[in-house]
Amino acid sequence: MTPQERDEHQYGEVDVVLLYIEDARRRAERAASELRAGGAEDFLVEALEQVEEELSETAKKLRQGTFFAVPKAQLSF
Repeated sequence: MTPQERDEHQYGEVDVVLLYIEDARRRAERAASELRAGGAEDFLVEALEQVEEELSETAKKLRQGTFFAVPKAQLSF
């Protein structure tokens, strides 16, 4: 496997995880909206909204830690 193929595979794995996180975030958002509209207890809606925010933050951290990170080799002169 060439270095480019290896990088593509590794970043592909990160993309897959990001897709799962985004899917879960959207599902939490949808569930909170449906529960709110259905008159659910506030604590249920609030818990789902909190999870939605946390999933969004988790995806952001993963993007920053992977796609926008500086490889160690570039940190030394």
